[in-house]
Amino acid sequence: MNNPMRSVATKTNVRYLILVMIFIVTVFNYVDRATLSIAAPSLRKDLGFDAVTMGIAFSAFGWAYTWLQIPGGIILDRFGSRLVLGLSLILWSGLTFLQGYVDLFSSAFVALFVLRFLMGAAEAPAFPANNRLTVMWFPRHERGLATAVFQSAQYFALAAFTPIMVWTLSTFGWQHVFFSTGVAGILIGLLWFRMVHEPRKDKRVNQAEIDYIEAGGGLPSMGDAPIPFSWKRVRTIGGNRMMLGIYLGQFCLTSITWFFLTWFPTYLIEAKGMTLLKVGLVAAIPPIAGCLGGVIGGLWSDWMLRKGYSLTAARKTPIICGLLLSSSIVVANYTQSIPLVILVMSIAFFAKGVGNLGWCIVGDVSPKRAMGVSGAMFNFCGNLASIVTPIAIGVMINQLGSFDVALMYVAAMGLLGAFAYLFIVGPLKRLEFDEPQDPPVNPLLNDAHLSDLRQSHS
Repeated sequence: MNNPMRSVATKTNVRYLILVMIFIVTVFNYVDRATLSIAAPSLRKDLGFDAVTMGIAFSAFGWAYTWLQIPGGIILDRFGSRLVLGLSLILWSGLTFLQGYVDLFSSAFVALFVLRFLMGAAEAPAFPANNRLTVMWFPRHERGLATAVFQSAQYFALAAFTPIMVWTLSTFGWQHVFFSTGVAGILIGLLWFRMVHEPRKDKRVNQAEIDYIEAGGGLPSMGDAPIPFSWKRVRTIGGNRMMLGIYLGQFCLTSITWFFLTWFPTYLIEAKGMTLLKVGLVAAIPPIAGCLGGVIGGLWSDWMLRKGYSLTAARKTPIICGLLLSSSIVVANYTQSIPLVILVMSIAFFAKGVGNLGWCIVGDVSPKRAMGVSGAMFNFCGNLASIVTPIAIGVMINQLGSFDVALMYVAAMGLLGAFAYLFIVGPLKRLEFDEPQDPPVNPLLNDAHLSDLRQSHS
């Protein structure tokens, strides 16, 4: 026989379903970004692109994605994550599909550049929307793992889908890499609208779960009403030393990401002499390590919070350690052994995953009434690397005929990012200007505490 009092006291766990959907959407966010890097060796041969031309094509996504971050954040604060991210997913997947037809245009390069540029524009709100949803759905002491899960989607995407996309390329041609991923993304976009809602608008969630999220420092009410845009908030965020250090650290970390997203398959073929089919298998190994590192970084950070460490120590320690270790990528310059090269790349990607907690920090320190804009500014600065890195590496290859300097550049980004968190960021605390201070949060908060809270209010 059901006990009605027990059903009231037992919280639902809808937030984990939301996290699964965020993970799936982020997987296809990165699958779509990676399509061009997989197609690049064959596409370059068919269309006659040199390294600089290919680097510019790689960067097209980054130009729009980066410069539209702040408009995307304003739209997020106005219309909410569910609507904006769902529409974005369907749009960017359609643009991915169309890239399979670029060889039919009189200028394939112009067609490819325009479609990648528009795809970057469509994806601009994606990560700020992910961050906004996790802040709404998760208490602070669960947010490190929640952020690590959706961040690890980028590694899972490369690990799981690189072999599939390489097989598709070798069997059907590079055009079908774009066709298949585009169709899959559109279908997932339709599923998103059915499965994802904001906390207080979701009929599956009960009040106990809302109380649990709110008492733990989550912001389930953030999406209840549109938030007007304010330049004052932008100036306050952009002029803060802590935020500037976080932005620099994210630029450095994202530079490492974009080496793997763009030039890594070409590096394995041209610098290490691997075949395309072999690249399809071994190129998946470093992202698997990155996925593992991402989960470990999130668990490590949340464990430190539960043990009573400060927010500053719990968030910055994994990031700094990860960035320092990622600089080991330069060791690949000193060996031709394929197993050793893959090991070095895997260690670097694992370390980058451990340090990939920037979005978690943004959720911890952003003003509550500017979460979308703050996340957009963070992603803007980080993804300047999506413009700089592909072109810089393309120029290095063209001018020097070698990837050695390129790997030194990637390693230097890891060291600079660690410097930013060590000496610029300082203590982590939420920025405030026109809103009340956060209530104190107990990182050891559990269901028993929440039950006591509810009884004391009844």
